Amino acid sequence: MQNLGLLKNYKVMSGNTFKIKSASSKNSFFSWLEKSLKVDDFVEQGIPLRFLPQLLFLAGLLIFYIGNKHFAEKTIRNINRTEREVEDLRADYTTLKAEYMFASKQSEVARRVGKIGLTESKIPPFKIIPEKK
Repeated sequence: MQNLGLLKNYKVMSGNTFKIKSASSKNSFFSWLEKSLKVDDFVEQGIPLRFLPQLLFLAGLLIFYIGNKHFAEKTIRNINRTEREVEDLRADYTTLKAEYMFASKQSEVARRVGKIGLTESKIPPFKIIPEKK
């Protein structure tokens, strides 16, 4: 009984109460959207069938958008791979061209044909002029 005497000194909490909405929340975008769409009706009754064509159209657009994005990313990967291959081929071309230019020099040709016994002519070339009749 002595404990009950101590409890009488404390205030008992009242029941749950709703917060009073301020004036700023009445003018918010979402409160306007909720009022205009009547979201409670959609939740209680489900989405009306009159919106089914629009929802199917949006779903189709969404699928097309996702597919287009995947296609674009795949195309970009192919372009990057092709650019790397072109750079490799360009480097190979430059290397082979430099080797060919070096091998076609007169001194290199003379060195290579010297192994099979051919020698470079010491007499300079001359022009043959046919006699006129």
